Parts: sequence; C-alpha cells; structure tokens
Amino acid sequence: MNAYDIIKSPVITEQSMEGVADKKYVFKVDINANKTEIKAAIEEVFGVKVAKVNTVRMQGKVKRTGAYPAGRRPAYKKAIVTLTEKSKTIELFEGMV
Repeated sequence: MNAYDIIKSPVITEQSMEGVADKKYVFKVDINANKTEIKAAIEEVFGVKVAKVNTVRMQGKVKRTGAYPAGRRPAYKKAIVTLTEKSKTIELFEGMV
C-alpha cells in the first residue's frame, strides 16, 4: 500500500478549518492504516514534519432510502494530524481559511 492509498481525502468542515491556524489538519484515511503509516504517508506526500497523529473511527450515518429500508453510509477513519512548529504548512488548505 502506497501513501496515496492511505490518504483518501481532506476533511473540509468549519471545525476542521479552525485547527489550521494551529497546524492541525484532518484527513479521511484508509480504515486499516495505523498511526505510523499515516504519519509516513503525510510526510511523503506533503513534505512536512508530523508531530502527532490522532485517529477516530467514524460510524456511517443512517439515511432513508425511501419508505422502509433505512440505509447506512459507509464507516470511515479520520486522522487529525498535528505538524511540528518548524514545519511548513500544507498548501492544500491555504485558501480555505
């Protein structure tokens, strides 16, 4: 599994954008990836230095698909990545704050 298989997409919400000033970035990652794999993937893809990685398993929301059978969105894993103070920022999030 390479770095692009581990990092699925950035999470762009109001709450995740508040952490950009403190160099905290949120990504949707592969559900089987551990913290060391996520750290190595972020450092390889973006060329930054990671200080800490926190992960959360998010359950899929229940959604209606018509009258009776309620469906469910797929579960996913979210990683909150904190960069070191000397590290550069991730340019992907620059224009969104």
